[in-house]
Amino acid sequence: MSASLSTAPLSPSDRAQSWSEAVAHAFVPMAVDFLEELPSPGSIEGHRLGPVRISRVQAGPQMVTRGRRLIADGDGDSPSLILSLQERGTALKEQDGREALLRPGDFSFTDTSRVYRKKIEEDFAFTSFVFPRAELDVSDRDLRALTATSFSGGGGSAALVATYLSRMAHEAPGLDEAVGRRAAATALDLLALFIDDHGGHARPQGSRTAASLERVKDHILRNLRDPGLSPSTIAEATFMSVRFLHKLFQQEGVTVGGWIRTQRLERCSRDLLRPMAGELGVAGIARRWGFANSSHFTRAFRAAYGMTPKDWQVGADHVSRHD
Repeated sequence: MSASLSTAPLSPSDRAQSWSEAVAHAFVPMAVDFLEELPSPGSIEGHRLGPVRISRVQAGPQMVTRGRRLIADGDGDSPSLILSLQERGTALKEQDGREALLRPGDFSFTDTSRVYRKKIEEDFAFTSFVFPRAELDVSDRDLRALTATSFSGGGGSAALVATYLSRMAHEAPGLDEAVGRRAAATALDLLALFIDDHGGHARPQGSRTAASLERVKDHILRNLRDPGLSPSTIAEATFMSVRFLHKLFQQEGVTVGGWIRTQRLERCSRDLLRPMAGELGVAGIARRWGFANSSHFTRAFRAAYGMTPKDWQVGADHVSRHD
C-alpha cells in the first residue's frame, strides 16, 4: 500500500495546515512549528509492509513536538516506535532527558508514548519506520535506554540495521503483500537483535528458533480473546508453516492448542475471582477469553483445576470469609 503527498502545488500560506495533517497521518499527531517565514514545499511518500509504515520525508526547516496533551488525547492508541534514518540535514532530537544530533547516515529511536521534540534548522530528508511497540521483542528498560540516542550506520550492527532498512524502503513499492510482511518481520527481528547487542544481552544458541517462538507467543497473547485463533491463522500471521509452528512448541513439550488453552484458563481462573464475575457470569468470562462453547470450557477447567468454575468461585469465597 502506497501514498504520497506534496505541498508544492499549494501557496506558502496554505502549506502549514496541509503539512501538519500529513505529518499526523504518517506518524502521530504532533505540533509543527516552521522555522522560516514562509514554509518551503514538503513531501511525504509512504508505503506499508505488514505492521511497518515507511515514510520518506523531505521539507524545509521546522520543529515538531509531541507534548503531554497530544499524548493524552490518543491515550487509547497502542504505543508506537519511530526509527528515523537521516539522509540530509542535521536533526536535534530530545526525549527522556537526552539530546542527540542526527547527521546523514545516523538513525535513532523515538517512543510516541512519551514527550519528545525534533528540530531541524535546514532543508532535510529522512526515512522513517513506524511500528507498534508490541511488535518488537525487547524489554521496556532496554528500549528506554536507546531513545534520543544517535547510532551511526557506518559500521557494526548499526550498519546492518541501516543497510537493511534503507534497502527495504527502496524496494517497498515493488513488493507484494506477502513478501512485504516477511521483509518487515525480518526487520523487526534485526532491530531486536541490535537492541540486545547494544544492551549487552547475548541471545542463546538457537536464538532464531527462540526468537520465533517468542514472536508466536506474543501474537497468541495479543489475540487470545479471538475464538478463531488456530495453528493455521497463527502460522499465516507470523509467516511460517503450520509444521514449523508445531515443531516450535514440541521443543517445549506442549502442543499449540494446549498452550493456548492453558493461557486462556489462567486468565479465566483470575477473572472468576474478580467482581466482574458477578456481572459476566461463567459463560461470559469463558467467551471473554476465546472459549466459544461453555460446556467445553467447563470440561477443560475441571481437567486443569480439578473442579468446576462454580466450585472454584465457591472455594475462593469460602477461604476469603475465613481469613
